[in-house]
Amino acid sequence: MNIVVLDGHTLNPGDNPWTELEKLGKVTVYDRTPSAQILERARDADILLTNKTPLNAETLAQLEKLKFIAVLATGYNVVDVAAAANQGVPVCNVQVYSTKTVAQHAFALILELCDHVGLHDTSVREGEWTRCPDFCYWKAPVLELDGKVLGIIGGGRIGQAVGAIGRAFGMDVWITPSRSRPAVTQPGWSVKTVEEIFREADVISLHCPQTASNAGFVNRVLLATMKPTALLINTARGGLIVEEDLAEALQKGVLAGAAVDVVSSEPIRADNPLLRAPHCLITPHIAWSSLPARQRLTAVSTANVRGFLEGKITNRVN
Repeated sequence: MNIVVLDGHTLNPGDNPWTELEKLGKVTVYDRTPSAQILERARDADILLTNKTPLNAETLAQLEKLKFIAVLATGYNVVDVAAAANQGVPVCNVQVYSTKTVAQHAFALILELCDHVGLHDTSVREGEWTRCPDFCYWKAPVLELDGKVLGIIGGGRIGQAVGAIGRAFGMDVWITPSRSRPAVTQPGWSVKTVEEIFREADVISLHCPQTASNAGFVNRVLLATMKPTALLINTARGGLIVEEDLAEALQKGVLAGAAVDVVSSEPIRADNPLLRAPHCLITPHIAWSSLPARQRLTAVSTANVRGFLEGKITNRVN
């Protein structure tokens, strides 16, 4: 089998080898594949592995040898899965690999918005504490999470992991139901609607997949319902938020702050309005990227390929 990895650098920048995948066929790994080279590199592949390199219907129609697609991620919106299904090409993703890592990063963003650790570290290094007449000072209010409401949009594994951390901080957890998992009924948890969460939660964290039906659902109208003291976190998909609307809401003080690990176009464009929005933290899509998480991703992706070759397909999304 001719196996081609279209964008392997972020998964394996040198510390996470493809050894097990290489046992399954002839493997060609490209660190990155520009749009203009997708067809050239994919044309002779029996199996394609892609993380963020798009495979749309027009491209898929020209890949006559293609038999299987393994997405190196949980989100699979980079592939036109319906078009692949029409061609008889199964598409599989990796459903569980970064749960703990993403939940940890979501709370790192929450804590940074609450405690402003980076802001104060910079201030100290610039000499402000040395010059201060008092033994302490704060450049922004320090917020306490105990007793606050953590609203989670998306009740899957990552959402539930974030909720568990929130409970450890003494927060009440409100969560939307998941299509694939039962509603949560743990002590201190409540199942709520999206509208209820945006209207009343103190911290809102997005953990739902991006679909055609929910793209841009966090818009000016929904943001306007938030409490002015509330915080918004997104470690899911950038397209869930209308970024112009969020930037405007932050400018006007509609909410107190936001932190995102994902944006609508990645790498982030220089004209992205969130770059100039106040009280907005941005990290470069790193919530998933711990080495243990990447090792699990490689292992499950390889197992998906092996399962296809053995006629035992798992994690199919189309």
